[in-house]
Amino acid sequence: MPKAKTHQGTRKRIKVTGTGKLLRRRQGGGHLKEKKRARRLRSLAQEVPVAPGDVKRIRALIPYDVE
Repeated sequence: MPKAKTHQGTRKRIKVTGTGKLLRRRQGGGHLKEKKRARRLRSLAQEVPVAPGDVKRIRALIPYDVE
């Protein structure tokens, strides 16, 4: 059976923690920051866990990362 390919877009966007959790960035903090409140920008800058319903699908896209 051939090797599974890592999805490069997912690899760049998802971080795997030491315990195996998947973290992602929040949407909305990339540009047009001038009109957003500082408190909102700080919360958008933090990484959040991937939704439980999406974890299985994302793990299939990054097969060789630490689990």
